[in-house]
Amino acid sequence: MKTIVLIGDPNVGKSVLFSRLTGVDVIASNYPGTTVDYSKGRITQRGEHMEVVDAPGTYSLEPTNKAEEVAVSLLDKADVIVNVIDATSLERCLILTLELLERRKPVVIALNMWDEAQHLGFTINVRKLENLLQVPVVPTVAITGEGVKKLVQRLDEARVSERPRLGGEDQVWAEVGHIVRKVQTVAHRHHTFRDRLVDATVKPGTGLLTAAVVLFALFWLVRLVGEGLIRYGVGPLFDLYRMPITVLSDWLGTGFLRDILIGTLIDGKVDFIQSMGILTTGLFVPLGMVLPYIIAFYLALALLEDSGYLPRLATVTDNVFHRLGLHGHGVIPVLLGLGCNVPGVLSARTLETRKQRFIAATLVSVTVPCMAQTAMIFGVLGHYGIHYIVLVFGTLSAVFVLLGLLLNRTTRGECPELFLDIPPYRRPSLLAVTKKTWMRVRWFLAEAVPFLFLGVLIVNILHAVGFLEHLARLMSPFMKVWFGLPGEAVPALLAGFLRKDLAVGMLVPLALTPEQLTIAVTILALYFPCVATFAVLLKELGVKDMLKAAAVMLLTALVVGGTLRIVLIGWAL
Repeated sequence: MKTIVLIGDPNVGKSVLFSRLTGVDVIASNYPGTTVDYSKGRITQRGEHMEVVDAPGTYSLEPTNKAEEVAVSLLDKADVIVNVIDATSLERCLILTLELLERRKPVVIALNMWDEAQHLGFTINVRKLENLLQVPVVPTVAITGEGVKKLVQRLDEARVSERPRLGGEDQVWAEVGHIVRKVQTVAHRHHTFRDRLVDATVKPGTGLLTAAVVLFALFWLVRLVGEGLIRYGVGPLFDLYRMPITVLSDWLGTGFLRDILIGTLIDGKVDFIQSMGILTTGLFVPLGMVLPYIIAFYLALALLEDSGYLPRLATVTDNVFHRLGLHGHGVIPVLLGLGCNVPGVLSARTLETRKQRFIAATLVSVTVPCMAQTAMIFGVLGHYGIHYIVLVFGTLSAVFVLLGLLLNRTTRGECPELFLDIPPYRRPSLLAVTKKTWMRVRWFLAEAVPFLFLGVLIVNILHAVGFLEHLARLMSPFMKVWFGLPGEAVPALLAGFLRKDLAVGMLVPLALTPEQLTIAVTILALYFPCVATFAVLLKELGVKDMLKAAAVMLLTALVVGGTLRIVLIGWAL
């Protein structure tokens, strides 16, 4: 089977083009010997099946990080290379193009963002560019699909360029300048109000203000969509589900099987949050409470990505994140972690140094609650007043900054500067946003939900054999003195290692005061992440750094929990 490798600079629309070519059903894999992901899919042209590989973005074939190393390695498997170029940044992208042509492999060039180039006043002579590069060049607009069919049709025309090899770096830049002067003209245009607005989003003062507004709008959108899906979608479905589950509960009577499937009856009735059965809490928490917010969050994140704002957010937050041992790209693990800690930790692999990866993964695991846990925090504290919720997230934010400053000073290594190309703003494609959201939601359903079922099952079994009660009695003195919490909160802390949202839900039946609930959910957010995230930490950081991160988590939870106990409850026993 012929292998097509898509390669290009970051932010040239390569992944959108890949989605256009292959559809939703793609395979994400780790490159052998690394933790770097790349995607594979298939297309059919004239009856021939071809594998399409979406390589990580790279500026050069002389890699500076693991992701770029993988991109270069994938070229060895390529039968045809599709070099994706940003038509609005021709001079920048041609550096990689000339390096690819010297590989002496068949190449086709996708001159992407063709519409944006025309809007900005760029005119590119495609035929002359083809003649100079000696390979096919196809203008495309990946977001709308314009030119994609022609690109596929011209894959058969891919050929090896016979251009003479260039000597050094200076010759490459000189050749790029020569090509650009030959094929590109720029029409004069006045700076418009839209241009000034765009510039304002990357300047330090106005950029931070814009970031605050955008992030506030992001979470407002998440809440609006999430609550709407619950009220008009999953809520009515679970109301219908209540009748058959009640009939099943009555038929099972009492005993071990009823306790596992249905759980404990609350006031003689099935309670989807508190009963803790596999068919009650096990279904309701992930599908009825969490999934709507997961859908809403990934929808909002896809809009940020496809609009072109995410690189700007990285730029304006760069100074802040540098103080924490990261750079502007550190905002991406945080944003992804707000949806689910697993992709948040995974995205830290794109950072250049071991120090940055350790700090980013640790901060996300300790201080960034996933959307599932956030939904549960709102659920259990919301009716006591917004100030308790603000206290929880204010505490997590303060710990994020203080812990980042501390880790930056105590972790050996470097934090290089951020070099980032900022793409123009674009109107997101509804189809592309929907596909991206569905792929991420499908991952949540396939990877995260089974752990919640497992968590409910294990908690029920431990409860049935009396282990949790024994542990609660053993830990009760420490819990009461240090955190101001009853020993009955111990099972919730244990369940947090399986699923944080499940653990927060387990606090509801304990009749805790609002202050105790605030302390408990903050501790749950700070100490060990769910087992899925822990597994990824082990894979990404290795045993030594994972144990260091775990020690940081435990110590942070103890210190912050004890401090909140003094502030909210005092030392009175």
